[in-house]
Amino acid sequence: MAHLITPLAIRDLTLKNRLVMPPMATSKSAPNGKISQEILDYYDEKSQGGYIGLVIIEHSFIAQSGKASINQLSVSDDILIEKLNELARIIHRNGSKTIMQINHAGSAGSYNITGYKPIGPSAVANPRMGGIPKELSREEITELIGQFAAAALRVKKAGFDGVEIHSAHGYLLNQFFSPLTNKRTDEYGGDVPGRIRLHLEVIKAVRNAVGDSFPIFLRLGASDYREGGTTIEHSKIAAREFERAGVDVLDVSGGFCGYVVPDLTGQGYFSPLAAALKEVISIPVVLTGGIIDVQAAEQLLAEGKADLIGVGRAIYKDSGWAKRAIESLLI
Repeated sequence: MAHLITPLAIRDLTLKNRLVMPPMATSKSAPNGKISQEILDYYDEKSQGGYIGLVIIEHSFIAQSGKASINQLSVSDDILIEKLNELARIIHRNGSKTIMQINHAGSAGSYNITGYKPIGPSAVANPRMGGIPKELSREEITELIGQFAAAALRVKKAGFDGVEIHSAHGYLLNQFFSPLTNKRTDEYGGDVPGRIRLHLEVIKAVRNAVGDSFPIFLRLGASDYREGGTTIEHSKIAAREFERAGVDVLDVSGGFCGYVVPDLTGQGYFSPLAAALKEVISIPVVLTGGIIDVQAAEQLLAEGKADLIGVGRAIYKDSGWAKRAIESLLI
């Protein structure tokens, strides 16, 4: 995987090799989810100079029924490929690699946004959004798997360097993983192997669509931090299965707690989750969560808490953060 995350220049710098800009929703797309000039300008500005090894494009919906918000990016139709390619080319021109995150909102969506009744693994309220979705049938699950695979293939055709499957922050795949929202009694529910059955089928379908040489990331909500929700012990089981299924990189975040946990403080506050998962898998692990100082990022890498460091809000607020961070390592 080194070819994916290592920029062409300054190969010997630890952070330079491993700095990731994680997905941050911008709400800058056109209303139909198409790439807008604002999106192109935003990622052009963030990736200038190639100081970020890997740019992960914000979560993009795989089907209209899975749209999470107004002005969210879409990967739901082949007509979008041309503009997506323009985005990939801009980031490559600036010297960074880039992948796209694909997602379905599930019960985190709303009729007002999608025009469809929200769906989910079970007809239980979403802990973050409150709405009660329609329980997915097996036929609908099969259709959903196809939508993930088709979206991943569009990402490849558009010239990106990989694709990330979103299973965090209370969205659909996270809803299947979490016992808070998955009350199914069929093969897609029950214990951890049942609750990740859909993930494994999505991973297989995506791999079949994109081929063996196209990297697949998976963003995992490794703990809900809620009573009765997913725990790190559940995620250890899941992570091992994801690696066996062909996931190349695991991107660690929160589950129904979202990407900010009030009780967790400090830079790299998801590091206990990332470190625990690194103990049971051999694929690279991405760590994000409140990292704002280059020294903190370097320390987390030195301590072996993760293989890649994601810096989101600091770069979102300040496009020069990565340049100054890398240059400071040369002093």
